[in-house]
Amino acid sequence: MIDTNKIDVHTHIVPPFWGEQLEAHGGDPSGWALPAWSAGDHLRYMDENGIATSVLSLTAPSVVGWEGAERREMARRVNGYVADLASRNGTRFGNFATVPLPDVDGAVAEIEYALGELGADGVVLLSNYDGAYLGDARFAPVWEALNAHRAVVFIHPAHPNLPLLRGVPGPLVDYPFDTTRNAVHMVFNGVLDRYPDVTIILSHAGGFVPYSVLRFCELQPALDPSGPATEELLGTFRKFYWDTALSSGRFAFASFQEFADPTRILFGSDFPYAPEPGARRFNRILDSDTGLTAEQRAAIHAGNARRVFPRLG
Repeated sequence: MIDTNKIDVHTHIVPPFWGEQLEAHGGDPSGWALPAWSAGDHLRYMDENGIATSVLSLTAPSVVGWEGAERREMARRVNGYVADLASRNGTRFGNFATVPLPDVDGAVAEIEYALGELGADGVVLLSNYDGAYLGDARFAPVWEALNAHRAVVFIHPAHPNLPLLRGVPGPLVDYPFDTTRNAVHMVFNGVLDRYPDVTIILSHAGGFVPYSVLRFCELQPALDPSGPATEELLGTFRKFYWDTALSSGRFAFASFQEFADPTRILFGSDFPYAPEPGARRFNRILDSDTGLTAEQRAAIHAGNARRVFPRLG
């Protein structure tokens, strides 16, 4: 029997006006094709996969390719579009608001508008902006605004400043790498310690973090003896929340479940950027090939997310 109460925290929207303009504003450097999308198709996918609510976000490259006032205007237009879609569909759609980074002042203004006036459920950030990762001091005003709102922040990978491997689109391997790179940068630069009221969700089970976290936390104290010790660093990494998008299966879950706080694991599918057959396959693998108990599945499908998003419960 399909659990019909899932809350999908990693699922994307493709506003038609954004998609029509994307190629003229730099396109997608990851090499991934823009998927076809409509609200009706999204709701059908949800119904067929037991998903009660999808928290929508604009994915990479977001609005980075626009410049100046046009970037702010596009972010505002996207947020209005998603807010309207959510308001017309009850709790079927949630909303992670887009911000016009790397424009810090514009991002802070959009956070205030989206969380204060639109009632967005959180904010989506990319793992890097023009090669600057989220632990960079230039982003401090953004984190301060998010912390003041006790915001939920969904961090989606962006393409790192690296050339694509021939024949290998960025989302296959570069995205998990960039999620890992950003998570390490945030922890080593104290973001989670300075802004404790922000709930931060990492995409794709944190990339390579669960597998490699001991490497990071054992070696860093040797490089910085005056900084946090290994156990403190491990504790900080465990403050992240994690989604399961494209990360199901016993191979990944062996290290993921061993490391992650089980109350911080959230269901994600990556639809529609994950082609529908692949998204469905990973949804099934989560339930059949991870060794989860019924209670663990229920927590990941919806129970944990209800605590993060009370409105959607």
